[in-house]
This record gives sequence, structure tokens and C-alpha cells, in this order.
Amino acid sequence: MKTDSIFYRLFKEIPSIFFELIGNLPQTADAYEFSSVEIKQTAFRIDGVFLPTQGEENPIYFVEVQFQTDEEIYLRLFSEVAL
Repeated sequence: MKTDSIFYRLFKEIPSIFFELIGNLPQTADAYEFSSVEIKQTAFRIDGVFLPTQGEENPIYFVEVQFQTDEEIYLRLFSEVAL
């Protein structure tokens, strides 16, 4: 699976956009670091993940951008997150 470079760059450069999309205050982005992580064992890549910065006790946000019909998107996403 290939990371969507447009959204990776967008969330990396302007992380507050993600938090606006999910209904949180844009300032919430200050407590997170965005990156794309690859799970080595199974060789799949999640489009992105917002991890709380050190010392912060906030939830982790997984980002998967989808622009085509995929009946199994939730099954695949939750499987990847669980692994």
C-alpha cells in the first residue's frame, strides 16, 4: 500500500487541518507529531498517524485517506491498527 503523498504533505505541513476536519480545535495539533508508519512484519503502511508528543496523554489518531469505493475499508483499517 502506498502512502498518499498529497495528504501526507498536507497533514505534515498543516496538521491543524486534520483536527478541524474531525471537529477538534486546531490548537490540538500542537500536542501531536504527524508521521507515516510502516509495519515491518506485514509490510503495509498506514497513510498517517498523529502521535501525542512526549508527556502528553492524548488519544492516537490513525489517518487513512480513501477516494474510491472500498467495501472493506473499515475491516482493513481496524485490522492494520490492531496489528
